[in-house]
Amino acid sequence: MKRHRGPGGSLNGSVHAKRMAAVILEVPSGLRTPTDASQATGISLPRYYVLETRGLHGLISALEARPKGKQKSPASTVAALGCEKEKLQRELLRAQALVRVAQRSVGLKERRPEKVKPGERRRRRPNGRALQAVKALRRDTPETAEQSGQEG
Repeated sequence: MKRHRGPGGSLNGSVHAKRMAAVILEVPSGLRTPTDASQATGISLPRYYVLETRGLHGLISALEARPKGKQKSPASTVAALGCEKEKLQRELLRAQALVRVAQRSVGLKERRPEKVKPGERRRRRPNGRALQAVKALRRDTPETAEQSGQEG
């Protein structure tokens, strides 16, 4: 069990900041007046009040309730996404294997993607039905009939 370390515990901060904090805390406790505190630290009275206000704001924000439980950091989020990605890749490979087995059982041929070298585009094969439709359309247009009559 941890024991509470009271005001005598180690406090983080520079020597100058600790000195300023001590002087600022002496004013509300009645050990010093604001004028004495400003003279002791070598700052003007308006600057002392600015620092006192800033210190009180810091105290209040430090005492705000913190969210309970473990907080997610960006690194833990990235790690979780990496695990999810691996899981989804395994599921994809399993589903692809099941599709191949189902295709074989039905008698469908397995379609393998064509391998294309890097930097090279895959060439499209002409579609037989489309070529027949183009020929039929060209036969039926009057422009092609006139051109074929002039050529021959």
